[in-house]
Amino acid sequence: MALRFDDALDRIAAEDPRYDADAYRFLREALDYTVQRFGKADLPAAQRHVSARELLEGLSEYALQQFGPMTCFVFERWGVRKTQDWGEIVFKMVKGGVLGKNENDRKSDFRDVFSFRERFERPFRPTGKKRKRSHDTRDS
Repeated sequence: MALRFDDALDRIAAEDPRYDADAYRFLREALDYTVQRFGKADLPAAQRHVSARELLEGLSEYALQQFGPMTCFVFERWGVRKTQDWGEIVFKMVKGGVLGKNENDRKSDFRDVFSFRERFERPFRPTGKKRKRSHDTRDS
């Protein structure tokens, strides 16, 4: 009997305590988002493959939609601190039989693709430009 998806993810996460099971679930959701985002949802399953860079782009967009300025905090709680961690998670899911890969996919494709701080915190930082205060022109 085949394992249910959630059961398979729980088993995979239990084998490597570096990453919380929610990171695996989020990656699956982000993959679905990415397939939609890159217009591959209507293609046959064999043609829906996304590259590491595409997955990370989709994942970052989806994360910002879901968690906003809390993205880095959430990822850190899950044990995910850099893009390479997502590669580790992807390949654990491949090994666990819940994701597929093609012959060109490498874990190293996820290495140093972008800085989490730049990607997930920068959009929420103040711009540094001070707005001029409008003076009250009312008569006293």
